[in-house]
Amino acid sequence: MNERQNTLIQRLARWWDLQCMPMLDWIQVEITSRCNASCLYCPRTAYGDHWPGRDLSPDLFQALLPFLATTRLVHLQGWGEPLLHRDFFAMIGLARKAGCSVSTTTNGMPLDRENITRLVASGIDHVAFSLAGIGTKNDDIRRGTEFRAIVQAISEIAAVKKKLQSDTPVVNVSYLLLNSQLSSLAEIVAALEGRGIENIIVSTLDFVPARELEGERITPKNEAEYRELKSRLDGLVEGGKRAGLTVHYRLADPGKKNRTCTENIGRALVVSADGAVSPCVFTNIPASGVSHIVEGCEEIHERLTFGNLSEEPLSSIWRNERYAAFRGSFRKTLNPCCQRCPKLACA
Repeated sequence: MNERQNTLIQRLARWWDLQCMPMLDWIQVEITSRCNASCLYCPRTAYGDHWPGRDLSPDLFQALLPFLATTRLVHLQGWGEPLLHRDFFAMIGLARKAGCSVSTTTNGMPLDRENITRLVASGIDHVAFSLAGIGTKNDDIRRGTEFRAIVQAISEIAAVKKKLQSDTPVVNVSYLLLNSQLSSLAEIVAALEGRGIENIIVSTLDFVPARELEGERITPKNEAEYRELKSRLDGLVEGGKRAGLTVHYRLADPGKKNRTCTENIGRALVVSADGAVSPCVFTNIPASGVSHIVEGCEEIHERLTFGNLSEEPLSSIWRNERYAAFRGSFRKTLNPCCQRCPKLACA
């Protein structure tokens, strides 16, 4: 076989791989599982020595690039702080060149002036900042971060965007609403308005890695509690509108159970820093020999993966029988790991 024939066969193989993949809404890529913070509710903090700290290799990221052409969005973040990866900005460029939108979520602490300028100049489409409280309340929960420094970084991004005449990145806040911080709900808009933020996405604690965190999970016990909390969140939405902020939230309804997963497992997937492919970040927690709390009961956490990019292409992993059966379980009998997931109650 001559070189020309070999090249043609390789191109045909790549073409076939792409034909075997659907158009995905997003791929979430954990480019690092390392972090410079120790958030109290994070599995990385709770599992301590059981947690592997690693970075996604350039080769594994390269293996993903052909599939990004048929993916609407790649989100560069998992259980770690993405800006700690030395190739973070290079990955943004490669993903954009592949043809998809790019986003990330950061704790904001690595964003000095140089990195802020690089971030805006990179052309990244969306950047979200994680918060779990206002002021020092956030700092107490998200240890290693500083609320004041985060909002300053957000304001500086707005200034650099103006200087460079750039509409991107769209800046969002990912706000984790914990039970202990419900009293601060009314402070959120006032603390964040006027800084160049477009969206506030409010979520609640879904994965409870330790018994002492169980009380932080917001779980309305009946319809009356659900309506009362929903009314407060709707008030936050209205307050956001008046301040020019769009507020989104999901709230678990105790009377509701769906077969539609908010993690969009039929049109999205997660790649971890070791190259493993999973349906969502919750099934892809890399620690072993650890437990978590589900509906008040302690259960051993079992990681659910369907292949690894170091061993086979993404298209082969997507269409293997186990992964196909998992996706099909949402039309029949749910996989055991999903049956009591709170994501089903707020889909």
